[in-house]
Amino acid sequence: MTTPVTRDVLQRRMRTLAVETIGLTNELPRTMAADVIGRQLVRSVTSVAANYRAACRARSRKEFIAKMGIVEEEADETALWLELLEQCSLARTARLAPLCREAGELLAITVASIRTARMGHGARRSNPQSAIRNPQCS
Repeated sequence: MTTPVTRDVLQRRMRTLAVETIGLTNELPRTMAADVIGRQLVRSVTSVAANYRAACRARSRKEFIAKMGIVEEEADETALWLELLEQCSLARTARLAPLCREAGELLAITVASIRTARMGHGARRSNPQSAIRNPQCS
């Protein structure tokens, strides 16, 4: 049986992913493509951490779910930019792999949290699955 991931652990993991990803973008080649992808990547990965922090301060279940929906979208976008860096050979696979894996894990945890929150206490209806699938870096 796995240990549940706490809010503090998730905040730390999301912040660490942002810091590591920012470090990666500073290592990218100085090309127009790398610059565009790098800027988008920094925006999305920092949004993951910021919106999760906001979700933790939500005043209602509805607000929590809305903020977590943003976290889900931004985590999926982060995975996309990481995949593009690899597919365009702008960064080494070895450097990208741990970031891709962490982004995917955080996305999966986020989707599960949204499902749990939507079910609420004693909810009887089934919970729709996210349209965003857990991305896998190549």
